[in-house]
Amino acid sequence: MENYEEFLEEILIEEGDLQARIKELGSEISADYEGQDLLLICILRGGVVFLTDLMRTLTVPHMIDFMAVSSYGTGSRQSEGQVRITLDLTTSIVGRNVLLVEDIIDSGNTIASVLAMLETRKPKSLKICTLLDKPERRESEVPVHYRGFEIPNKFVFGYGLDLDGYFRNLPFIGVVRTGKYIHPNNSNHARKSD
Repeated sequence: MENYEEFLEEILIEEGDLQARIKELGSEISADYEGQDLLLICILRGGVVFLTDLMRTLTVPHMIDFMAVSSYGTGSRQSEGQVRITLDLTTSIVGRNVLLVEDIIDSGNTIASVLAMLETRKPKSLKICTLLDKPERRESEVPVHYRGFEIPNKFVFGYGLDLDGYFRNLPFIGVVRTGKYIHPNNSNHARKSD
């Protein structure tokens, strides 16, 4: 993979703005869960960077666990609507306050399926915290309780979001120069989001 600058159209959200907003989210979440038990569930892999920064801002005791879900293969632009759990939780959520931590909510199809599945496990509460929200693309309504940024329908990468597995380490959210970037296996590729 070439240097990211070749594929960068613009920086959509600067590092400083990301960190300031995450600190605000941490304050909101800490206030809402004061005196309560909290379990953060990170949806892999994109949410890891957001999770690690967010949890450092929390002042309430909390635990973490991870899930991985798949709804499309590499090179696919849209969710296929079929959600498969590829890594399940190791922690019981019965009677727990659960906060799902996501990198981006796009169509909402994947997260809606995850919510429905987790509801059957009888948590005390179940809420969503997403760094990025693309409401313009929504197909399934999902309750977003904590939102970092609402963004336009653009192909984004960086800060946990990948471009075919690369560039998750970038400290900002960038927009891909779609005319320049061509997926090696599919010329119609755009970032799988949601």
